[in-house]
Order: sequence, then structure tokens, then C-alpha cells
Amino acid sequence: MPSEITPEHIYHDRRNFIKNLGLILGSSALTTFTNKSFAALNSLPSFAPSKNLDPEKLSSFKDITSYNNYYEFGTSKTDPHDYADKLKTDPWTITFEGAIQKPITLDIDELIKLIPLEERIYRLRCVEGWSMVIPWIGIPLGALLKKISLTGNAKFVEFVSLKRPSEMIGQRDDMLDWPYSEGLRLDEAMHPLTILAVGLYGKILPKQNGAPIRLVVPWKYGFKSIKAITKIRLVEKMPITTWMKANPKEYGFYANVNPEVDHPRWSQATERRIGESLLSPRLKTQMFNGYQKEVAHLYQGMDLNKNF
Repeated sequence: MPSEITPEHIYHDRRNFIKNLGLILGSSALTTFTNKSFAALNSLPSFAPSKNLDPEKLSSFKDITSYNNYYEFGTSKTDPHDYADKLKTDPWTITFEGAIQKPITLDIDELIKLIPLEERIYRLRCVEGWSMVIPWIGIPLGALLKKISLTGNAKFVEFVSLKRPSEMIGQRDDMLDWPYSEGLRLDEAMHPLTILAVGLYGKILPKQNGAPIRLVVPWKYGFKSIKAITKIRLVEKMPITTWMKANPKEYGFYANVNPEVDHPRWSQATERRIGESLLSPRLKTQMFNGYQKEVAHLYQGMDLNKNF
């Protein structure tokens, strides 16, 4: 059944997943997904378990990697799986610029070696009302930003994705203003739950899920978690992001999961877990995707109906 955990026996429950993760990373199961030039990805260190472990069942590897939004490859949720294999991810660099002491460009290997990797399990829910439970592997973004010497003018973080229509066939359509861009307030970016993900399920991040590096902000809707990042800019003013440009009435800057604020075209009070039967009861959407205790303080005094 598609709702079952991936058949690899080590993932049958979270305790075994955490316990055995170090063994997995040294196995051929990982090396078959690696890019030979990314040395750090071939020797991932041990990971610390998430502070937010809960009894929710992980979504299967098959569901996670075959059903998602990635408009750079098309608007169908199966398009990323079908077409992302054409994307060349080696070599890959990320440029840091803007309100920092000195602009710097790092390849993936250099970036990963700056910060020890952590493993966390998140519930990443998306705007259409479907959700998954994904065991991401990644680097805390805040720890990385501390390494690049921000200036006092850094108030927001802007992320820019790859633009390569020769390989990302969805970019041949001008439905969005390419390249895809997203943004966070600096305090959101520095929060320990915000990571740059380089893997999932103990494997290198598949191309259809944003390889080689993507953002994961687990208390926000999925479109905030930009994939295939090539630039990170520290800026003073709030950036106008891709979906804000495309439809500002429906997609605001914050995109916090809030069951009390309906999307103009559908309710966000409930969601459907991918892999479960369409006849299964829908789940009640949790405020801030279940991370209210951890992140609510970031929005004290704000009108979350207005700042959606």
C-alpha cells in the first residue's frame, strides 16, 4: 500500500531510524545517490534526532519522491519525478551576497563542511491541503549565516533558484517570473527549525525534491521552501517573492500554516495525508503546522489574518 512506510526495514519506526542512520550512511544505499565531486555528501556525519519527534508515521520514500510541486519541471505533481533527471547538479555553487562583510561563493562540499549536519523529522504541509511527514537531513541555516559575517543592514534573506530552461522544461512557460525566488525575515531564517536540506531518508536529496540543496521551513506552506538554490542575498527590505508577484491576493510573504485563514479558493482547516485513501478522514490542520510552541513568539503583535 502506498500509505506504508518505505520497505527498507530500518525505517519501520523512528527509534530504529535514528539508531541505524549512521549505518545507513556508510552503505551502498547512500553511495548510489551521491555525486562523486561532493565529498562531504559521501561521508555524512552522525545526526542528532529532532526535538519534535512524535508518533506520526513517516510518508513513504516512493510518495515523497513521486508526488510534489516543482513548477520548473511542469505543473503536474508527477512532472518533477518524470523530468528532473535531466537536471545537471554537478558542479553546483551558492553565492552569498548583499548585506555581508564580503560576498562569497561556495560549492556544496565547502558549504557542508562549514557546519555539522543534523537530522530532523518535519511535517511539511503544502497549500493544496495535502501533507507529508518527511525525515529531512540538513544544515541549520542560522548556523551558516553566522559564519558569513552579516552587516547591520541585514533584515531579510532572499533566496534565488536555478534558471536553466534547457533542462528545467517548465521554465519554457512564462507562467511564473523565473528564476523562482523566496524570502524570510532574518529572525525566521535564524530559527533552528529552518534548514538547508541536502537529503531525506538517509539518502542524498533526489533531483525532483530540490537537489542538491533546498530550503525547509516546516511551519510554513510548502511553496516557501525553495528548491535548487543558487543565491542567498541578505537585504534590508522585504523581497517581493515569486508567488507574491504572480498573485499577491492569494500568496503573501509569510505563508504561515494557519487553519483559521482560508485560501480565497479553498479552506485550509483540514488536510489530506499523501498515501492514505481518499476515503480516509481528513486531518485537522495545526496552527504553525504543529510548531506553535517553537515559533509563535516570532509573530507576537502581528495580525496573522492580514499578514498571511
